[in-house]
Amino acid sequence: MKSNLVQISASTKKSEEFIDITYLINEAIRKSSVQNGIATIYCPHTTAGITINENGDPDVVRDIIATLDKIFPAEGDYRHFEGNSHAHIKSSYVGVEKTIIINEGKLLLGTWQSVYFCEFDGPRNRKVFIKVIEG
Repeated sequence: MKSNLVQISASTKKSEEFIDITYLINEAIRKSSVQNGIATIYCPHTTAGITINENGDPDVVRDIIATLDKIFPAEGDYRHFEGNSHAHIKSSYVGVEKTIIINEGKLLLGTWQSVYFCEFDGPRNRKVFIKVIEG
């Protein structure tokens, strides 16, 4: 069984933003030569995450961020001394990994879907791991 691990970097510019990393994942798949299998995308940070959602209308991302801010506001009755509890909660809510089927050398995503790195406590320098497994 063939597998490959790739680390990518993301430098975020805003306190909260979503970065489309789909092309980076497809590049990791292409370099691995895996035609059929799975890709796991993992973010090793407690104030960031990974999600899949629409890439056709940027207002969808804006709406997701705005809704998360309403549900988990920056100011709240938090006890965490660093002042970023809202970012930790958003990370737990969104999740830090996704596993996606690879079919014919590409991610098996819907027409309008992309994979996003989600920053909830930026700006920061982040990393994301992509594990490509044949099978």
